[in-house]
Amino acid sequence: MDAVETSESKPESETVSFDSFDLEQPLLDAIAKLGFEFCTPIQAQSLVHTLAGHDVTGKAQTGTGKTAAFLITIINDLLTHPVEGDRFLAEPRALIIAPTRELAMQIANDSVQLTEFTDLHTVTLVGGEDYQKQTRALDAKPVDIVVATPGRLLDFVSNDKLYLGLVELLVLDEADRMLDMGFIPQVRQVVARTPKKECRQTLLFSATFTPEIIELGSRWAVDPIMVEVEPKQVAAVDVNQIVYLVTTADKYNLLYNLITEPESKKVLVFSNRRDQVRRLADNLYRNGINCGALSGEIPQNKRIRTLEAFKTGKLRVLVATDVAGRGLHISDVTHVVNYTLPEEAGDYVHRIGRTGRAGAVGTSISFACEEDSFLLPAIEEKLGHKLDCIHPEEGLLERAPGFVRDVQSRPRPDNRGNSRSRGTRRPARKY
Repeated sequence: MDAVETSESKPESETVSFDSFDLEQPLLDAIAKLGFEFCTPIQAQSLVHTLAGHDVTGKAQTGTGKTAAFLITIINDLLTHPVEGDRFLAEPRALIIAPTRELAMQIANDSVQLTEFTDLHTVTLVGGEDYQKQTRALDAKPVDIVVATPGRLLDFVSNDKLYLGLVELLVLDEADRMLDMGFIPQVRQVVARTPKKECRQTLLFSATFTPEIIELGSRWAVDPIMVEVEPKQVAAVDVNQIVYLVTTADKYNLLYNLITEPESKKVLVFSNRRDQVRRLADNLYRNGINCGALSGEIPQNKRIRTLEAFKTGKLRVLVATDVAGRGLHISDVTHVVNYTLPEEAGDYVHRIGRTGRAGAVGTSISFACEEDSFLLPAIEEKLGHKLDCIHPEEGLLERAPGFVRDVQSRPRPDNRGNSRSRGTRRPARKY
C-alpha cells in the first residue's frame, strides 16, 4: 500500500490523525491493524474535501499515500450509505481506473486490506489474466469496488458484462501516465457509461499538472478542488547514486561483477527494451544467478509469480522494463541498476525510488555508455544537481565466467487472458 506515516515516521509539523476524521468503525479498525496512525500530506489535504463529497484533482507522486487517500474515501462513503433493497451482479458502486496491471492489482490488494472488517467486495479487471476467472469474480456476489485497466474494463463494458450506470465514485489514478500511454480515448468511452459528473464523485490523481490534465479534470469533475503536494526532494536522500562511464561492450561484465558482490543482496536491473531484458535475464541465469524478467511480453500470470518470487527473496535479481518502475512496492531492494539510461528523466527518479525505502539506505548504479550519455543532462536538471560520473575499477570489468546453465525455458504466450467473450446482452442478474 502507498505508505502512510506512522507515529515514528511522522514529521513534527504533521499532526493529522485518522481518528480526527469521522470514519466508520470497520474502516478505522482496518487502518489500525495496518499500523497507520497519522496522515501523509496528500491524505490530510485531500480527505478533508473528499470525505465531504467534493471532487478533487490531486497532484502527488507514487509513494505519497494517494492510494489510501482515495480508498478511504470510497470505503467510508459505501459504508455510510449502504444500498437498500435488491442488488444486481456486475453493477459496481465505485470504479478505479489505473494505467498498468501491476498498479491496478496493488490498489485492489490495498482495498481488500482496508475492507477486511466489512462485507464490501472488490474485483480486479486487468488484461493478461483469465477472462472467465474475472467474470466468475463478478458473478460471485454483488461487487462494490472495481479496479481495472482501461482496455480490459472497456472489453467487459462493451460485452455487457459490466454495468457502470450506478457508479457513485470514480477514481482516475496516474492520469498523466494514462495520457502518455494513449489510454485516454478508452477512458473516455468508459466514463461515458457512468452517471453524469453531477451525479457522481470524481477523484483524479496525477504526478504532474499539465494543461491536458487540468482539462481532463474540468471535463470529468464538477468544480474540482486542486490539491498539490510537492515531494520533499526529487530523488530519495537515502539512495547513493553512482554513474559508471562504460563502453557498450563492457556493460554485461560490469553488471555481472556488481551483482556478485556480497552487498548486492536484492538487485533490480532496468533496461529500456523488452528484447534486452530477455537477453540479460537469460545470460544472468546461465551464469548461475537466480533471476527473473518482467516486461510487457511476458504473460501476466508469470509476471505475478516472478514479482512474488522477487519480493520473497526466491529470486535475487529482477530485470525489468519501466513497467516495474512505477506504482510497485518492493521492500529491501539494495541496488537499482540502470543498464540503459531512461529516455525520460522522470523515469530515472521512479527507478531509483525502488531502493532506499522505509529508512534503509540503497544504491543506484547507472551505466552511461557512448550511446546514451547524452541523456545525463536532462536527468541532472530533473534532480537539481550534477551526478558524479566515474570509471569503474578494473576488477569490475573482469570478463564474466562461462555459462553453467542452459537458457531458461520460456512458456508460449498465454492468450487466454486476452480472449474476448462475445454474445448477446445478458439480462441483469439479481443476487
